[in-house]
Amino acid sequence: MSSFRPVAFAAILAAAATAGAVTAQDPFVTDPAQVRAGVYDLDASHGKITWSVSHMGFSTYVGQFVNVSGELTLDPANPANSALSATVPLADVASNDDGLNGHLLTADFFDAENHPTATFVATSITVDDDDADEATVTGDLTLRGVTRPVVMEVEFNQAGVNPVNQRYTVGFDGEATIQRSEFGIDYGLPLLGDEVELHIEGEFILRD
Repeated sequence: MSSFRPVAFAAILAAAATAGAVTAQDPFVTDPAQVRAGVYDLDASHGKITWSVSHMGFSTYVGQFVNVSGELTLDPANPANSALSATVPLADVASNDDGLNGHLLTADFFDAENHPTATFVATSITVDDDDADEATVTGDLTLRGVTRPVVMEVEFNQAGVNPVNQRYTVGFDGEATIQRSEFGIDYGLPLLGDEVELHIEGEFILRD
């Protein structure tokens, strides 16, 4: 087992080198102004939403939403013209506890039978005046049939050709905080926290 990761990693690097994936002529871009414009699709295997909430003050409980889909339209020359939308399949919540996963889908929480997805649609994207790597994304989050404005702070990581799949990719991390009671999810209050912190990670692949 101890040799698996180094061997696997070496194999990936060898395959990338053979394919000429990333060379000195194709560096990763860390200046957002140099990112390729176009329409991108979220890579679901590298796009997750991690949520955390206070568990009666004893601990901070953490889980994830996986299999998220999303579309990003990037206009690096005029970031305000960019667009972002995402859909979260609530049945794919991953709390590391099968019993809790099932409970979260009931009417106590997500009411997934009637509202199987949550959606986010950006309404404005504003790049930080002091740091072009950071932006404020304001949008509408719809959860359990309720729509509320949410503000997400986003940081650009890098862009370039992914050496594994040979696709041009751009990566971001984001943070947002919501009050679950604003979406009609008040089960367990006030013992269970109302404030839910969201960490969003996304790798978006440029469409051909």
